[in-house]
Amino acid sequence: MKLLSLVAGLLAGCFTASAQPSDTTATNQAHTGLTVTGYVETYYVHDFTTPKITQERPGFLYNHKRNREVNINLAFVKLAYGNRAVRSNLAVQVGTYAQYNYAAEQDLLRNILEANAGVRLSETHNLWVDAGVLTSHIGFESAISKDCWTLTRSILAENSPYFLTGAKLTYNSANGRWTLLGSVVNGWQRIRRPAGYGGPSVSTQVQFRPSGRLTLNWSSFLGSDRPDSLRQGRFFNNFYAIVSPADGRFGLILGFDIGADRKPVRNGHPNQREGTGAYIWYSPVVIARLKTTGRSYLNGRIEYYDDRHGVVVGETGTPGGFRTYGYSLGYDYAITPNALFRIEGKVYNSRDALFETAGGRSRTNTALTTSLAVSF
Repeated sequence: MKLLSLVAGLLAGCFTASAQPSDTTATNQAHTGLTVTGYVETYYVHDFTTPKITQERPGFLYNHKRNREVNINLAFVKLAYGNRAVRSNLAVQVGTYAQYNYAAEQDLLRNILEANAGVRLSETHNLWVDAGVLTSHIGFESAISKDCWTLTRSILAENSPYFLTGAKLTYNSANGRWTLLGSVVNGWQRIRRPAGYGGPSVSTQVQFRPSGRLTLNWSSFLGSDRPDSLRQGRFFNNFYAIVSPADGRFGLILGFDIGADRKPVRNGHPNQREGTGAYIWYSPVVIARLKTTGRSYLNGRIEYYDDRHGVVVGETGTPGGFRTYGYSLGYDYAITPNALFRIEGKVYNSRDALFETAGGRSRTNTALTTSLAVSF
């Protein structure tokens, strides 16, 4: 009966607003025993810019990737066990999210959404250590679309970790205002370490919730995603604020990512770098959401991503690199407490002609995305 009651509660609240990735290692603190949950998100994207026969969206996108076909973005079944002293999660996934985000992993690991175990270290404080494949604490968007304010992910979310593999130490204050986290991980969204990288990398989080209406967050990553021979360290910072007024009708997210990769050495010689300093990339984003009825929301987004040196997005073959604005407008409707229909129009506008068309290249890309997500 406890299990049935918990599942019913999850269904009733599965579409409550959450603009930050769920720390799923924390979901086992309020109950004991085993729970089984699941999620299926189907989608269709009509890309008006890309040629009809092109099967994939632009290369900097990893969710809702397939063009002009009905597909599954993410579907998973999850087992979670927890009590006051221990907790664990195991989630097995399929879908195009896993296909593109886990492309660098070994075949047997590509279907792992989560696999972690944790132990509470203090009887008097909420202090835990968890290890395994973990959902990322970096950013306010996760792979689970229903937990995000917009149907599709922002460019900064698509190009920062959705998952991390390693061990983390997490402290949550008794009053719920502070979350402090430190972790040692295998790399930048990696299950296995990159070839030639000795590691490890470290990542942190400081989150402050002075009230139920405001969340302030700073997360960081220090390490590398390159072979040691390049001596190309990475320092990345993610900042965001979530503002949710008391009436719950209107909310605002302000986000900013900035990262730096040290310029690499030439031919393995530490004194022959490509130049001084580092390659910088950054991205500001603003997301607003308005509750229109008890079952529906409108949302809008304005974003900019500047990676002119191709550090994360990759080389574009254009003089200006990747410098792109994004604009989206979406509508969400909860058909039932556990079934969500969403539709979103999105436009990208780039400094250079990056986007494939039937006649060559364009500076803009326009698409319409729809999805139906069901939780159980």
